Amino acid sequence: MEVDCIAFNETGYFSELICDYLDGKKELKPFYNRLPKLENFREQIEEKGTNFPQKNRKILVDSLRKQYANIDASDYTVSNINSLADKSTFTIVTGHQLNLFTGPIYFLYKIISTINLTEQLKQEYPNSSFVPVYWMATEDHDFEEINYFNFEGKKVQWNTKSSGGVGRLATDGLNAVFEVITNTFGETDNANYLKTLFQKAYLEHATLTEATRFLANELFGQYGLVIVDGDDSDLKRLLIPYVKKDIFEQLPHKIVSKSIAELESISDNYKIQVNPREINYFYLKDSIRKRIVEKDGTYFVNDTEIHFTAKELQEELESYPERFSPNVIARPLYQEVILPNLCYIGGGGELAYWLELKAYFEALDITFPMLLLRNSALVITEKQSEKVKKMDLSMADLFLKHNQLINKKIRKISNIDIDFSPQKKLIEEQFADMYKLAEQTDKSFLGAVKAQEIKQKKGLDALEKRLLKAQKRKLKDHVVRLTELQNQLFPNQSLQERQLNFSELYLEYGTALIPFLIKALKPLQNEFLVLRH
Repeated sequence: MEVDCIAFNETGYFSELICDYLDGKKELKPFYNRLPKLENFREQIEEKGTNFPQKNRKILVDSLRKQYANIDASDYTVSNINSLADKSTFTIVTGHQLNLFTGPIYFLYKIISTINLTEQLKQEYPNSSFVPVYWMATEDHDFEEINYFNFEGKKVQWNTKSSGGVGRLATDGLNAVFEVITNTFGETDNANYLKTLFQKAYLEHATLTEATRFLANELFGQYGLVIVDGDDSDLKRLLIPYVKKDIFEQLPHKIVSKSIAELESISDNYKIQVNPREINYFYLKDSIRKRIVEKDGTYFVNDTEIHFTAKELQEELESYPERFSPNVIARPLYQEVILPNLCYIGGGGELAYWLELKAYFEALDITFPMLLLRNSALVITEKQSEKVKKMDLSMADLFLKHNQLINKKIRKISNIDIDFSPQKKLIEEQFADMYKLAEQTDKSFLGAVKAQEIKQKKGLDALEKRLLKAQKRKLKDHVVRLTELQNQLFPNQSLQERQLNFSELYLEYGTALIPFLIKALKPLQNEFLVLRH
């Protein structure tokens, strides 16, 4: 395996805000707690250890044991769950939607970044324990974002009706997807493993939450991964005081809006990822997940007939906390309230909205976690790597936009200057002397001189056209091959990790895939990785 590294800001795929954060731009300091450097975890451990209630640990462990009741967890995972009761144990967390069959491959990169960071921290801080956590976004309702995965450029889609939190969705209809992959993946040992994995996850579990938990546990249980479902009554009960601050005081709306304005004042190019609402909770019950909105002192569940007075809503919250589902602004707070967490690992878009939240956390006296950009990687096969070498491309070249790459390559290989303008000018200069000579001797020769000049220019024109045609044929071959290669590595002119499902790489690498990625991904390296295998 060979690993090449490219700075995130040189890839062209990361926002100015995230690149400035990675560079430690001083103007951004008010929006994060500590930069994710190994030496900075010592203070983060001390702060979170002091600020995290012991009673929350017991509730967390009890809830996790219930969530794992029907899961064949590894001894490592069971040990990690039990260790969360100890005040010296902390978590490293990543979160992700319940994408069908993991969705894009960066799902794996997120979790592996999380696992690898915990292992690194264990070496650096042996007096503490560290647990990798995958937070399942079971309460999301954006079904269209998760109901498919791509395989060899085609969408494999689950067609069913959905409402409410996707985690509660029944797995009905996924047998049709199973038939598609059965006819698509082939009959190799690796293909048969993937088909069995899909079958056990999605056809033998009743809900999408159960299926996703099984799948993530099968892939990463041996590494001690702990999977958390926030759609849990006991865990939500810990959130009640903060839900009240949101709904009845609109605290996050005021504070986060101010933070956004401050961020925007730093740079016009900072793209604000999410905006807070006056109330940042949904009402989640049965098959509905709808926003809670307030009007003239009455609280309505949007697009339903359900409504409450302020007193009734408080009683509902105390009796049924599981019915209050945080949105993207409130969910990070929920996570940090129930977990002894040190660091959140996410993509650029996620970190962008986390950077809006620090002042909100401070107002509630909740420790703000360190924010780490997950590992990003481009996996290049041996065959593709050979093509890169033959085309004399650098790894940085591959990240250029398509037109930029083509133009750069054409300029590089076009070492013949097919422009005969200088030669034509020289002919004109030479014939100028001949015109003078004919004028002085016999003017009847002027026509012959002119004809000869035209003949020679036409000859140059014909030669120029032939050379141009030949060069175009040559360049077309380069352009076609270059386009094919870049389309393989950057499907739909996007990062591979956002398009490719892990199954495509598993079909090639098999059981070696995850160990290969575990070895290659370095969470604190702070560079985009190109992995040639």
